[in-house]
Amino acid sequence: MTANKAWTLASYPSGWVTEANFRLIESPAPSPKDGEVLVKNLWLSLDPYMRGRMSQQKSYVKGVEVGEVMTGETAGEVVESRHAGFKAGDKVTAPSGWQLYCCLKGELLTKVDASKAPLSYFLGCLGMPGRTAYFGMKEICAPKPGDTVVVSAASGAVGSVVGQLAKAWGCRAVGIAGGKEKCGYAVKELGFDACVDYKAGNLFDGLKAACPNGVDAYFENVGGEILDTVLRLMNLRSRITICGLISDYNAAEPYGVKMFRSILVNRIKMQGMIVFDWFERYPEANQALLELVVAGKLKYRESVLEGIENAPKGLIGLLKGQNFGKQLIKLA
Repeated sequence: MTANKAWTLASYPSGWVTEANFRLIESPAPSPKDGEVLVKNLWLSLDPYMRGRMSQQKSYVKGVEVGEVMTGETAGEVVESRHAGFKAGDKVTAPSGWQLYCCLKGELLTKVDASKAPLSYFLGCLGMPGRTAYFGMKEICAPKPGDTVVVSAASGAVGSVVGQLAKAWGCRAVGIAGGKEKCGYAVKELGFDACVDYKAGNLFDGLKAACPNGVDAYFENVGGEILDTVLRLMNLRSRITICGLISDYNAAEPYGVKMFRSILVNRIKMQGMIVFDWFERYPEANQALLELVVAGKLKYRESVLEGIENAPKGLIGLLKGQNFGKQLIKLA
């Protein structure tokens, strides 16, 4: 009988996540019931939102309970199907969680065409992070040609797509990232006009030089002091997408924004976003992003750890900014 391995939540973290917050369990792989599909997961996506799910605090979705399998999206292959819409061998993405095998109702699976792009891309630039960048840019940042668009965590799964969309839509793209290597990648490989290293210690001066005409749109993935700094440079009637606040996720006390006055003075539109709000328009984003990938106009980098045993290590590293590009676990 095929064995399944799954990571469950062993305890809620206090402050930083540790490997002790997880427990690896083994059990027989499940069998599908009527309307279900058995998926062998080949790739597991690790994302910052997972830290928020490891909590009992109120959020936009229910958190993971102690003893439950850790939440997460996977890309894999159908092994057995009892659903008319799927057959063995189909490639799919699914909300399987941190495990090797999963049985899910067919309605929860998304069939993907892995002949047009690597399967793992459908967890990154062609998946949730890509769609997040697309709708956060198009619907909230709403950049016009010639605008200056700034994005934090610029080399990450979402930020890298944001910057490339800005360029594709005729804007000046300025990134914020940690370290010379990530900044160099954003400019030389992804085509950003500039990228400022926040670890260098002079973020405001660097951003001011990179944005001589101020900032028209800001895509926020980090929050904290970085948000405060960008607020000092925002233009009249500029827009801010609040996508992530990773700097606060493990903090005992959240950072208090000091430049809040800029929102009033500059009449800034600031809106939080959860990509699920555009669920009915996913096909629009999927098609637009795939066209850019196929045309070579959307580049993508992956940070890969092998083996499900490394999932906790991968998430901890992601939360500390150790990844370079989209963080994935190769399961098979």
